[in-house]
Amino acid sequence: MAINTEKNSYTLLFAVCLVVIVGTLLAAVDSSLKEKIRINKILEKQQNILYAIGINENEGNSVSFISTEKAEQEFNKYVINQIYIQGQNIIEDDKAYLIDVKKEKALSKDPNYKRRLPLFIAEKDGKNLYVAPIRGKGLWDAIWAYVSMDENMVIRGIYFDHKGETPGLGANIKQRFFMDDFIGEALLDSEGKFKGVNVSKTNLDPKNEDKYDHEVDAIAGSTITGDGVTAMIRSDLSLYQSYFNNINN
Repeated sequence: MAINTEKNSYTLLFAVCLVVIVGTLLAAVDSSLKEKIRINKILEKQQNILYAIGINENEGNSVSFISTEKAEQEFNKYVINQIYIQGQNIIEDDKAYLIDVKKEKALSKDPNYKRRLPLFIAEKDGKNLYVAPIRGKGLWDAIWAYVSMDENMVIRGIYFDHKGETPGLGANIKQRFFMDDFIGEALLDSEGKFKGVNVSKTNLDPKNEDKYDHEVDAIAGSTITGDGVTAMIRSDLSLYQSYFNNINN
């Protein structure tokens, strides 16, 4: 029996079948992509943390991460513990890298919420390094960093990134000439009080030889981005000081 393709019922049935088939295919593709995106985000975090402790493939003045194929293996090799600090509590959690720093920062606006502060403890060359992820605001949008510190809160490595800073200006926070200036900078003053690092337009140490002046040179034409970096370091890293005070007692 021939099917009458001119009937409205046929057209409707055809359309419904087409929608079901296309919808099923799109759902499958979306599910596949979500998983891939999730894995890529984890690998990116691992690369950032490794970069901050000096595990990278830099050559000359370039910034080059360790490959994604090696990231998980190297992360597990160097990162010996993952914790998060919440109020007075220190919780070991091998999934601490999944903590959403942006979300935690937003939740902390509620005075009753105790923000979770992830910290990654790595061992390199027989010494412990402590990597803290921090987040702030640049000129146009979010900026963030992974900061590697020793037990005295001296910066041993750092990786900055941004969402939408101006190319050639504020976007240069992710260039080596800027990031490397932070290496060796002390976050605490001689009395143990938190000072942070100021991105300064009037820094009198252009060669960055004084590591206890709490200053690095600003990037020309990116004052607001630099101020955002200064504020981010001061507001977020200061929250870790009590932890470092405890491990030094």
